[in-house]
Amino acid sequence: MADPLKIGVIVGTTREGRFADVVTEWFMDKTANRQAFQFELIDLRDHVLPHFEESMAPAYSEPEGGAKGKWNDLLKGYDGFIVVTPEYNHSIPGVLKNAFDYAYTGWRRKPLGIVGYGPSGAMRAAEHLRVIAINFGMVPVRGAVHIAGADFFANMTERDAKAFPDHIDPTLDELLGDMEFWGNLTKPALQG
Repeated sequence: MADPLKIGVIVGTTREGRFADVVTEWFMDKTANRQAFQFELIDLRDHVLPHFEESMAPAYSEPEGGAKGKWNDLLKGYDGFIVVTPEYNHSIPGVLKNAFDYAYTGWRRKPLGIVGYGPSGAMRAAEHLRVIAINFGMVPVRGAVHIAGADFFANMTERDAKAFPDHIDPTLDELLGDMEFWGNLTKPALQG
């Protein structure tokens, strides 16, 4: 049996009172027994990056030292990423975009999956994130989870990770199937 894929689960917002904690807990609980993966939480609250203002893009000159260098070095240790994200103004949160801007080699040639939530399930944010991922040479996978509409609003008050309905599970299975397929294809190339 192959070693499990090391997947970073990125909490894509730092806002106070964020619903991301509920969705992330749901994801981590649902995936706890998936033998093909080793999931590790990456909370952007724990990686405070200054607003991007480097003289060169990280594709040409990696940020060095401090939080910026540590961030890119951290990302290099993963085989792929799943981003848990809301939708802010029809796109991804600024803190998430900034986190992407501060790295390049840490993202490059790795699969990216999305778990979106909100009134529309973060559909437009997911589309923007896929385009951003392509710029970094990533493989944005087709499968995704979109917790939307009644499934989202029904849990806004309770904020209970176990209260999401089971009919979301097939989309999670599709996402993980895509992550496993692409992760196992790209991982050998990253090691070579």
